[in-house]
This record gives sequence, structure tokens and C-alpha cells, in this order.
Amino acid sequence: QLQLVESGGALAHPGGSLKLSCVLSGHSLEWYHIGWFRQAPGKEREGVSCISRSGVSTRYSDSVKDRFTISRDDAKNTVYLQMNNLKPEDTADYYCAARLATTGPLSRCSPNSFTSWGQGTQVTVSS
Repeated sequence: QLQLVESGGALAHPGGSLKLSCVLSGHSLEWYHIGWFRQAPGKEREGVSCISRSGVSTRYSDSVKDRFTISRDDAKNTVYLQMNNLKPEDTADYYCAARLATTGPLSRCSPNSFTSWGQGTQVTVSS
């Protein structure tokens, strides 16, 4: 059974950095596109960043572009989200999700495109 577990969420100051990790178990990461999503209180879940199975293709939302970096280490079955220059508006629960690459290429970083989800990790950015 596929499971995803996020970690790394914490309280950070504006301008600070955090690195989130998403560990996949039950299957090999190499078969999956992976996405990071976030949901702030009272808001809809939104796509933050996604990475294709090969790692060649990545997607970023406009709000995090040039601040966040997604990467993957298939040997460790882990996907990372490096978050720099954090802003209060980055405060949210962050989730990783997986979609089998056999279902098609990574075209959009949309929550509706992903089928397996982790439980989330909380990120709070505040002074």
C-alpha cells in the first residue's frame, strides 16, 4: 500500500528557510510524479510545486517561483521542497501527493491530478 509521510514543517521567521521532506513507502518512487500542495485556513488547497517522474520537468506556482525548489532522490524514496525567503503568506499545511507516471505526463500541478496523499506538515511563518 502506497504511503506518503511529510516532515520538516515548523515555525519560521519571515525571510527564513525550511526544507520539507516527503517519504514514499510501499512502492518505488521512480514510478511517480510528485506534487507539493498547501492549504491555508479558510482557503482551498493549491498547487505549490510538482516534479515529474524523471525529475526533468518541474512546475512552480507564481507565488513561490524563485523561492522554492523541488527535488527528488529516488534512491531514498524521498522528495524535498526547499523553501527560502519565507513569507507570512506561506503559512499553511503542506501536503505531498503522488500520481503514477503511467497515467500520463506531468502537465498541471493541480490537486485534482493526484491520487495518493500524505497527512501534511504545518508551516507557520511569523515574526
